[in-house]
Amino acid sequence: MSKTVALPPFPGVETLVRPSPERLSTLVTDGRPVLMKGLVAHWPAVKAGQDGTQAVAAYLKGLDNGHPASVLEANNAIKGRFAYGPDMSDFNFHRRLKPVSAGIDQILAAAAHPNPPWIYIQSTETRLHLPRFVAENPCPILPPAVQPRIWISNATRAQTHNDNDHNIACVVAGRRRFTLFPPEQVANLYIGPMDHTPSGRAISLASLEEPDFERFPRFAEALKTAVVAELEPGDALYVPKYWWHHVQSLDTFNVLINYWWGNSAPTAENPMAAFLAALLALKDISPADKHYWKAMFDHYIFQTEGDPVAHIPPAHQGGLGKPTVKTRAEILAALKALVDGRG
Repeated sequence: MSKTVALPPFPGVETLVRPSPERLSTLVTDGRPVLMKGLVAHWPAVKAGQDGTQAVAAYLKGLDNGHPASVLEANNAIKGRFAYGPDMSDFNFHRRLKPVSAGIDQILAAAAHPNPPWIYIQSTETRLHLPRFVAENPCPILPPAVQPRIWISNATRAQTHNDNDHNIACVVAGRRRFTLFPPEQVANLYIGPMDHTPSGRAISLASLEEPDFERFPRFAEALKTAVVAELEPGDALYVPKYWWHHVQSLDTFNVLINYWWGNSAPTAENPMAAFLAALLALKDISPADKHYWKAMFDHYIFQTEGDPVAHIPPAHQGGLGKPTVKTRAEILAALKALVDGRG
């Protein structure tokens, strides 16, 4: 049975003070999470939050155009953790469509309740619901084409998950705690199904707050790699793509703006497309075949032993060499022929 245990404190992520757009480029190359203190402290939305919950709520409601948004609702028993129901056939919350202002009013009303229901206005596009937000609160280190989303809740928890995009998460009101794990911890996080998820991304079935090491023994190994970031209003966190992260909202009214970017690969060349194809082609082949294809992927794709075609003249490296317009087209044609049964 799971129970609350006292976990050791996790190391903090690197901290910078209001980095420049040029510095962000370096952070993306480094691929490590970074806390950016005071990055959006100048935002009118953050300043409204400094005047209290009612002030920031009024500010956001004043931007609302009434377009219905996705609002998650759950009873007090889930302890703020939006996830699966007991047998994973459904989820432990209900999804409603209503204006952002209506969801905000629910969160405000819950603050006075001794056993509050949990309310989560989740991943809402500001351009569709709060269209003036971007003009009044521009991101100082990303181009305008990267559009933000808003997340508003009481003291909820987002179960450990990852994203295929880079992420900058900016706290407007309340406080947030991010607990992060490197991408390679996938084997220790007990990730649930990809096609039956609470909110579009596969989540860890192991609880960070109530870890069950009998059911999920390798989760203890994941915890050894965890780092944490505590965000105050005006702070932002850079989360590199593929990093697993658990997010806890710590106050009765919390507002976060996030920006996803960096996953612009064409569909046919998207790594996720390749992964899904591998699920069909490789997962159930014989151990001997897996041994061969693992060696092929390590050598040619992940290049674990260096350049795999350095011994071949560039003119004859073909699809194994540096991609060109011609070789991309040839590979896609060969792939299509295989799918059509002509290869």
